[in-house]
Amino acid sequence: MQKLMILGAGIYQVPLIKKAQAMGLETIVVSYPGPYPGLDVADRTLLLDTTDASGVLDAARRERIDGIVTTGTDVAVHTIGVVCDALGLPGVSEQCALSLTDKATMKAMFKRGGVSTAPFEEVRSLEETRAAAELIGFPVMVKACDVSGSRGITKVEDAHGIDNAYLAAMGATHTDHLVVEGFVEGHEIGIDGFVLDGKLALFAPHGKFTYTIGGVTVPAGHSFPLHASQAVLDRAQDAIERAIAASGLATGAFNSDVMITPEGEVSILEMGARCGATGIPELITMYTGIEYYEQIIRASLGMPLSLAVQDAPVPCMSKLLFSRRSALVEDVDLESVKALENRYRALITIDVAPGDQVHAAHDGTDRYGSVIMPASSEQEIDEALEELRGCIKLRAAAPCIP
Repeated sequence: MQKLMILGAGIYQVPLIKKAQAMGLETIVVSYPGPYPGLDVADRTLLLDTTDASGVLDAARRERIDGIVTTGTDVAVHTIGVVCDALGLPGVSEQCALSLTDKATMKAMFKRGGVSTAPFEEVRSLEETRAAAELIGFPVMVKACDVSGSRGITKVEDAHGIDNAYLAAMGATHTDHLVVEGFVEGHEIGIDGFVLDGKLALFAPHGKFTYTIGGVTVPAGHSFPLHASQAVLDRAQDAIERAIAASGLATGAFNSDVMITPEGEVSILEMGARCGATGIPELITMYTGIEYYEQIIRASLGMPLSLAVQDAPVPCMSKLLFSRRSALVEDVDLESVKALENRYRALITIDVAPGDQVHAAHDGTDRYGSVIMPASSEQEIDEALEELRGCIKLRAAAPCIP
């Protein structure tokens, strides 16, 4: 039996673990200790820091793994690159991983590769952050370089907000530097896809649902297809192909955040050498007919892939469930949740159980449920989300974010 090492045991890694098991693979899941659902699903677990590249490499050698992979998170991608290079496994190289996991390195790589992106400065102190913001011009984004889920990212409108944004970013990062970049006006979209032999093999642009808290925009869901002109789609694809070439990404899934300006120009904000979160793999499967988790796994094992899109793509959407204030879960009506799944042909995930605490939303990790379903309008998924909200009884809960 082939052994697949999966880095991370959070909510977004669970479907990947289950798919690998369904494919007849032994799953070895690496994670911090903690209440992570993947630890209970895995065939075996190793309680290690997924950013400890040398420790994970030692474990991978002992286990004689056949592949290593993650999804939905950037923090483990560098470790995957180290392991792939050392053991000769298919997957992202360390050099590519470095260029796509540190936002400062990434922006510099974009600039060298002729990829359209916002002006930026790498900074290491509060004084440098203030100077960079003045040089670029407000509003600016102050960003931690090595975390995802909108953690450590703040939009700053004027000089008065710089100090707090700097402290928030430094509190989130594990590095000694940040990025200050110009704020690009426009409509943010996502682009996921697959690279084979250094070439774009699947181009999957999608709409985004977001909410804003304290100047931070947090992903709240996605929609397929993306409604945009062919000219915009062509510009976006060209930008992605330039980014792929500049990064050296050879084979595997990628995820990117892209801004479309009112004039129809394209600016790539970020790109990662892994699939996106917030239901994106499930949506790609639903929309294209491609078993996306399976292709991610097959790529990590060097197996042939199947990326042919079905003739009649299915419009679909995902949304996360959030609360504005912390609350305790009193009850979850699982029977009603199952009825919702059947009626909407939806994939519904409940992240909490009676007695758990729901945290006030401040980034994407504060979700307490999700809905993924065929839908052609936002109203359809909002109705399902509202019904799901009614299935989870919260004590002293504030109105939830739609």
